[in-house]
Amino acid sequence: MSWLADPFAFAFFRNGLAVAVIAGALCGLVGAFVVVRGMSYLGHGLSHAVFGGAALGATAGIAYYPAAGAWGIGSALLIGRLGGRKLLHSDAAIGVVSTASFAIGVVALALWGQASRGIDAVLFGSILGVDRTDVAIVAVIAVGTAAVIARRYRALLFTSFDPDVAEAAGVPIHRIDALLMVLLALAVLGTMQVIGAVLVSAAIVIPAATARQLTDSFGRMLALSTAIGATAGLIGMIASYHLNVPSGATITLVAAAGFVLAAVARALRG
Repeated sequence: MSWLADPFAFAFFRNGLAVAVIAGALCGLVGAFVVVRGMSYLGHGLSHAVFGGAALGATAGIAYYPAAGAWGIGSALLIGRLGGRKLLHSDAAIGVVSTASFAIGVVALALWGQASRGIDAVLFGSILGVDRTDVAIVAVIAVGTAAVIARRYRALLFTSFDPDVAEAAGVPIHRIDALLMVLLALAVLGTMQVIGAVLVSAAIVIPAATARQLTDSFGRMLALSTAIGATAGLIGMIASYHLNVPSGATITLVAAAGFVLAAVARALRG
């Protein structure tokens, strides 16, 4: 069994594993609200928007987190504003903003720079560039997100299941929607270094969809989704090292296998 412990001898693997577990839990936590709202496409869209910010930052010599974070949060708020004011249907707003952001990043790289290893990691995920600073930043994002959700849980729950009644009851639904968009953008920001923009939406959607197969209680779904996301990150990272395949793809396949097992178990329960 010593082969299981072999990768823990390397600092890059320990850092990558920590980010994968924390980011998996974070995506599972935020993803529960995304899934019950029927906004699964939003994670995919924001990953493209964050890539645009990362690419612009790379060409301007700005670090990943400030550039991608500011651009991602701005894109999330713009999507929410366009959809909230009924200027566009929500899926159309996501498509316009996310694809435009992605295209801006591609053009910036073509005109002013070439894709570096860091940009490749943003696209496809890589544990090689993850260090202790990344671990600390993702941990801060996760703790902050959990604290915000705990404080605003009732409002988030109310607006997720019945926004019309929530608005009639005096809940500021547009502010709550904007808050959720920001939290989702931060979750995408912290996850892309390991998962990559191509697969980050899976880290948001699959754990929550799996938890939904196991319970009809949203509170339990929230806890299960967080645990499933963290577990997929843990198992996926270890499997990625031993199979010598990209971490993002392995984590996604582990999460997908968990969804299949949960769906089968629900079907057998009748």
